[in-house]
Amino acid sequence: MKNTTAWWLRITVAFFLVIVLMEIYIDSGDKPAFIAYPTLMFGFMTLILLLLIAIAFIVQAIENVLYNTLDDEAKVRYLAEKEKKWEWTWGKKMYAKMLGSKPIESEEEIILDHNYDGIRELDNNLPPWWVYLFYASIVFGVVYLARFHVFNDYDQDLEYEQEVAAAQLEIEAYKKTAKDLVDASTVELLTDAADLNAGKGIFESNCVACHMADGGGGIGPNLTDNHWILGGGIKNVFNTISEGGRDGKGMIAWKQNLKPAEIAQVASYVISFQGTTPANPKAPEGDIWEDPNAPVENSKDEVVAPEVAIDSAAVTMN
Repeated sequence: MKNTTAWWLRITVAFFLVIVLMEIYIDSGDKPAFIAYPTLMFGFMTLILLLLIAIAFIVQAIENVLYNTLDDEAKVRYLAEKEKKWEWTWGKKMYAKMLGSKPIESEEEIILDHNYDGIRELDNNLPPWWVYLFYASIVFGVVYLARFHVFNDYDQDLEYEQEVAAAQLEIEAYKKTAKDLVDASTVELLTDAADLNAGKGIFESNCVACHMADGGGGIGPNLTDNHWILGGGIKNVFNTISEGGRDGKGMIAWKQNLKPAEIAQVASYVISFQGTTPANPKAPEGDIWEDPNAPVENSKDEVVAPEVAIDSAAVTMN
């Protein structure tokens, strides 16, 4: 089979193909394989490169040996065939057709009569590629005019609003899976058993020394009553754990030791102590906290006095 590709080009392509295959099949995590395993990669690739060069020289040597076994006529045919270059015939024909120019040998047919100091003009047609693009632009303009100015399809303002809305949905979906993006303004009470169990583990590892295992309080306040020093609710509790308690005498800030997701878990576990009965409850501290977002219930004892209709005529007469 005739081989018209230079040996160095074949080696280069094969070398980089091996690199791509190694990157695909070697599990190197987030890093490229040649960074994760530099010694192995560079040593192996050096071996592959030397092997490819050796194969190229062997093939060339075999080709020379076979060439020397040919007779003179066969050698001439072989060299003539080897000198031929591969050509993309269809591509060349399409290029000439789209260019639409006359060959130099036929330019006499399209020379115009006028002459400017020996300079003559050719009556060339517009290139077909240019004509086709011109027609395509007309079709595009008509469709655009009808769509956006006749039938009033979406405009740039609507497109922008749609893109922003789609981006907001993607952000919200990302936040649901990226728990460490939570903060005091976006945290929500976690009720899943896995989150509460994780919060319990964090509480028992870091908080029982001050609040006791049942939340009854010791050095720290009682977590089972409805009194809170810095406010109750998931947002306030999250902020207190993250930023710490009162200056000089409150709890330390845990944001350096715990991730936001872990703070949300332990804050939710702390709130789960509400309404429980500890073994030795500490006296309440702080103020009673009421959730401002809690629904307001009308008192059952409130009696609404019926409206009494007053007859103005009767009052006047009396």
